[in-house]
Amino acid sequence: MDWLRLIRTENIGPITFYQLLQRYGSATAALEALPDLARRGGRNGTLHVPTRADALKEMATVERAGAKLIAWGEPNYPPALAAVEDAPPLLSARGNLELTQPRAMAVVGARNASANGKRLARDIAMQLGQNNFVVVSGLARGIDAAAHEGSLDTGTIGVLATGIDRVYPEENRTLHDAVAARGLLLAEQPVGTEPHARNFPRRNRIISGIAVGVLVVEAAFKSGSLITARLALEQGRDVFAIPGSPLDPRCRGTNDLIRRGAHLTESADDIVAEFAPGLRSTLFPPPQSVDEPSGFEPGNADLERARRLVLEQLSPTPVPVDDVVRGTGIPASLVAAVLLELSLAGRLDRQAGNRVALL
Repeated sequence: MDWLRLIRTENIGPITFYQLLQRYGSATAALEALPDLARRGGRNGTLHVPTRADALKEMATVERAGAKLIAWGEPNYPPALAAVEDAPPLLSARGNLELTQPRAMAVVGARNASANGKRLARDIAMQLGQNNFVVVSGLARGIDAAAHEGSLDTGTIGVLATGIDRVYPEENRTLHDAVAARGLLLAEQPVGTEPHARNFPRRNRIISGIAVGVLVVEAAFKSGSLITARLALEQGRDVFAIPGSPLDPRCRGTNDLIRRGAHLTESADDIVAEFAPGLRSTLFPPPQSVDEPSGFEPGNADLERARRLVLEQLSPTPVPVDDVVRGTGIPASLVAAVLLELSLAGRLDRQAGNRVALL
């Protein structure tokens, strides 16, 4: 319940959540520390923290939707996703939780996919399933839908950008229900969350994070599928792409991925060969435990100096946290403490690749 209250607290995302747990040892202790941390970060008003009643209400709504909450560190949490820096602390899950354990491959692509593209996605997803891969996608129209259709019999996971109780797009309702009945649905957003553009890139990091690799079947430039491919590379996953005609705008993104080093893929065999026994490990080490508090609590004088130095390094332009540490010349633990305060005060934007920007 306190994990749910903490992750639903204003200005707290996954990275801030884990930093709070590592610093204080439990969500309960972190919740008690929030008001003072936000004030020290420059917040004037009260930080909104959900009550126990709010948490109980959400938990009951999840249950009524036929789902349950799974937490980072629990047996049914996807092991590859658990190793991602900004993995969701809590996921709503509906369906067969055993599908989180085998290795998975993400298959994504254009919503306005060609007939050939959808056929390829469906066939490759089916073949991946026959080779003991669970297929992960985003339940969008086009390539995503074809990938789920091809892997319904062998294991498929649909990751939603909405709440676990919502269907989007409506035209995929039958497929959505089939994945819930025969596969697994996962959602990071609270129940009742409607589709919002900002949540789709967040959804994409989960798709790539669950998987050992990402196959892009068709994708135009600046598409969501290319965002998934970029996130996969940042997470240390392999990226596969099917080549296409340079005359088809839906293939320009995939052709460019191949040009920049993605595995040229024509069939599931090209993917399976990359993960042959003995060739590589498909398991990812878990992140540092958050069960024990770090015991780090900087003094006021150290924090005052650190705040001044950190703020000098920040601007609206995103910068890697490592650069902030080097620029300040102070310990990384002090920089992290200041960034945590700024996050809670609503003054810091955390972005992919461990980059931060001042709001």
